[in-house]
Amino acid sequence: MTYSSPRAWLTGCAVAASSFLLASCTSGSGDDTNANSSSSPAPSVSQTATGSSEKKLTEQAQAALAAVHSGTMVEAGAERVTDGIHTEPNLSEGKTYRLNLVCFGSGNAQLAFTPGSAGAKTTVPCDQSVVQQRITANKPIRIDVDGTKGSTGMIAWQIDAI
Repeated sequence: MTYSSPRAWLTGCAVAASSFLLASCTSGSGDDTNANSSSSPAPSVSQTATGSSEKKLTEQAQAALAAVHSGTMVEAGAERVTDGIHTEPNLSEGKTYRLNLVCFGSGNAQLAFTPGSAGAKTTVPCDQSVVQQRITANKPIRIDVDGTKGSTGMIAWQIDAI
């Protein structure tokens, strides 16, 4: 029979316990890391799909505006319906302009002018139809287009001098 000193036996137990605890901690963090890394690609894939979808909707909306373009373009842009359009275009006093808007997506957006006399307040449906509004600039104006609750998609706009 082999005799071990109590000191050697305690050292062996301490090493075994430390190894066990170290392995438990390491595998626990590895599982967390794997869980985090496996969930990370899902949002980026979703964001890529959303970005690609927004790009496609923007291109379609801009093509719809190009089809109704008339006059000299003064200002144009495209925004997410959720972000809205908020612009103070530099328009010449006394001249007449045409604002063309088109929304690709779902829901509606509300068009408003400040001052209110610059143009009529109207609803812009996100059904791919072009909404036209005549603007007469007698003083500086602000154009705001805000999506209604739950509306999504892209809205493109263009101001033409006529």
